[in-house]
Amino acid sequence: MVSALSVVIFSISLIIVAYFIVWSRKTQKKRALLNKLFLFLSLAYSSWVIPLIIMRFVGTDNNDLMFFLDCLMQPGGALMSPLYLCIAISFVEGYEKMKTWMKLLFIFPLITVLISWTNPLHHLYYVEFSVVKSEIIFGPYILVSGAFNYIFLISGIVYMIRFGLKNKTSLYWKQCVMFIISGLCPFLVSVAATFSGQDIPITATPLSFMVTLIFNGIAIFQLHVLDISPIATQHVLNAISDSYIVLSETGLVVKYNRSFQELFGKEYGIVEGTKLSDCLKIGESSQKNVIYSLLAAVDSSKEGESHISYEQSVTFTVNDVSKKYYFVVDVSPLELYGQITGYVVLFKDITQLRESMKRLQDSQERMMEQERFAFLGQMIGGLAHNLKTPIMSISGCISAAENLVEECEESLTDSDVTADDYREIYDEMKDWFSKVKESTAYMSDIITAIKGQAANISTDDKITFTIDEMLKRCTLLMRHELLNSGCRLNITYDKSEEISLQGDINNLIQVIGNLLSNSIYAQKQVGGGDIDLVVKHDDTNLEILVNDRGTGVPENVLAKLFKSMVTSKGALGTGLGLYMSNAVIRGKFNGEMWGENREGGGSTFGIRIPLDIVHIRTATASNGEDQ
Repeated sequence: MVSALSVVIFSISLIIVAYFIVWSRKTQKKRALLNKLFLFLSLAYSSWVIPLIIMRFVGTDNNDLMFFLDCLMQPGGALMSPLYLCIAISFVEGYEKMKTWMKLLFIFPLITVLISWTNPLHHLYYVEFSVVKSEIIFGPYILVSGAFNYIFLISGIVYMIRFGLKNKTSLYWKQCVMFIISGLCPFLVSVAATFSGQDIPITATPLSFMVTLIFNGIAIFQLHVLDISPIATQHVLNAISDSYIVLSETGLVVKYNRSFQELFGKEYGIVEGTKLSDCLKIGESSQKNVIYSLLAAVDSSKEGESHISYEQSVTFTVNDVSKKYYFVVDVSPLELYGQITGYVVLFKDITQLRESMKRLQDSQERMMEQERFAFLGQMIGGLAHNLKTPIMSISGCISAAENLVEECEESLTDSDVTADDYREIYDEMKDWFSKVKESTAYMSDIITAIKGQAANISTDDKITFTIDEMLKRCTLLMRHELLNSGCRLNITYDKSEEISLQGDINNLIQVIGNLLSNSIYAQKQVGGGDIDLVVKHDDTNLEILVNDRGTGVPENVLAKLFKSMVTSKGALGTGLGLYMSNAVIRGKFNGEMWGENREGGGSTFGIRIPLDIVHIRTATASNGEDQ
């Protein structure tokens, strides 16, 4: 019979399960498969122990009611082992949806319930049912039922042991040990109850499955198996990257997705269960730059305990055709209890973005060239129009002068024409010649001006770009990272002004992108939020500020940021850190960078550029639109 102590334990377990169900409904609107299976496990356990508690208060002489309660116990008891196996499979394989073949496992519990409920018709489950265990005579199906339960429990335990041996990290072993104990305890109790010959009470098996419930709950909810395990990377990282690889703290390749295998795994001999450094021993030296860069980034991430980002170019040959790809590589340490347990490396393919930007640049250059020719055409039309008037004026002056010359020739034999008359003719001719000189000078000025305009249009020594154009490109490049980090970029500047400056727009985009990337990393530590990008100016400088609301920068680090390479980015020489960004601003724009912590949390990093290379004018209506 059911002891009073067992009733107390079962009652407490039911209260805990009820609390868990209420908590789960409030906090988990969309549950992962693993969480759903644990919820079903809790419900199955509850349906198992409730009839056991009722048995405590039913008289032993009421055999029919006892049999009815026993039938009520069967669904919960039969479901426990298959649910345990499904939890193990979904954990190891990382399934987010129940596979069809997994659903077939529940055919056995259904058959068990049907046979137990129809037992009086065939006696396959009980040949003789009794409330006294020693008087029970089991039918042949009890052996089938026990065998299937053993198979389910052993299979789940084996799944966990294999996964633990394959992923030798402290986090994975903690999770695996929890799951292994949760399956091993009911397995041993069932074996003892079946083969020991001891009078073990019927509450022993439900009590052993209470261990399953507790340890599975710890592994799933306390250790957060879906946060940083390879199972999480398979679901989450596929959505935020093109390829990824998960490394242990020792550089062991733990997991990667299919895209990584197709792009890098086959090319560089990278396989699960081997160290990344071992891949340097095979293949040609020209193919090892990707691995060298990745190992260096992991080492930098380990030393700085921070995120590393850099750009990597890779050349792949398919059907004797070589093509270069470009990737932004992000290396992030995975921490548990303050210790690094591994690294996740994301590869973002920016080849298409680069090609799109190149096409956009080519298109802009073609448009600028077309506009240049159009403007030259307009100038030529204006030149013809402007030269027409002085040419006609010169022609008229010459015609008048010719008439005066003819008049002089005809009057040479005329005695009435005096010297004063000739002087008058000469003065008039001088006036016409003066007008000719004025017209020719005017023509010379027009031609000189047009030549200067054409010369200025055809030169590209200094490129002028607008702040608006630069901000649009920065927003485009940082959009994926902002969305996936839960951050929002707020851009503030006076849209009534059009600010343009001379220099290389790509250099400034890289510097601003680096500041935004640092702010995103800082903002992620507090769960995301707003990042402000402010553009303003005074009488001497143009300022671009990036404000975050993160945890700020330690003062000892802040003092060295622009004096030495203490930032994580740029340590490999492939990305722009704050040190190199400051060098770019000084060398390319004759400006400076600075940084400070903000009151109330967060930090501000800014760029100052002198106004002597900046042009500010009132914006047109189109430039005043919101971005």
